[in-house]
Order: sequence, then structure tokens, then C-alpha cells
Amino acid sequence: MFRRTFWFTTGVAAGVWATTKVNRKLKQLTPESLAATAANKALETGARLKDRAVGFALDVRDNMAQREAELEEALGIHADPELPTPRRYAAIENRTNPKYIETTYSNDRNEDH
Repeated sequence: MFRRTFWFTTGVAAGVWATTKVNRKLKQLTPESLAATAANKALETGARLKDRAVGFALDVRDNMAQREAELEEALGIHADPELPTPRRYAAIENRTNPKYIETTYSNDRNEDH
């Protein structure tokens, strides 16, 4: 009698365990869950790539500054700490230029006829 009870309980436990596993797997395979997983992976990958790109840019900047210093030393050029500011160009060009002089046209369409 105890054997039957043991095996019955073992079978029920195995059935509950298997049902739980299958239900969890089915929930993972729903379209919403797959989309969320894919979105999370894409965000993680994007963040990882961004971190690497920023690190690469900083390395390039450091190496560039080091190489510039080496070249300045080799050529005997000493950079002036007070460099002139770059020229700024006006967003609107000089309107007194003949190319921009406006000609006035009549709006009367019947004037020529």
C-alpha cells in the first residue's frame, strides 16, 4: 500500500513539475514576450556599442594629442596657448552686393497687354 502511495505521489509531483515547466516555456514563446526579449537585447547591445565607441573616441583623442606633441617637439613648434578665435561668418550675406539688389516687378498681369 505504501508503494502505491509513494509512486502515486511521485507521479503527481512529476506531472505538476512538467506542467509548470511547459507553461513557463509557452509564456516565453508568446509574441509579446519574444518582442520584449528582442527589444531588451537590442538595448543592451546598443549600450555596449555606445560605450565602446566612446572609449574608442577618447583613445583616438588622447593618441592624437600625444602625436601632436611629438610632432611639435620634433619640428620645434611650440603652440601658443592664446590662439586667436576662429572667424565667424555672418549667416546673412551682404545685401548691398549688386547680386542681391532687388528689382521691382509690377504685379499687374494685364500691364503688358
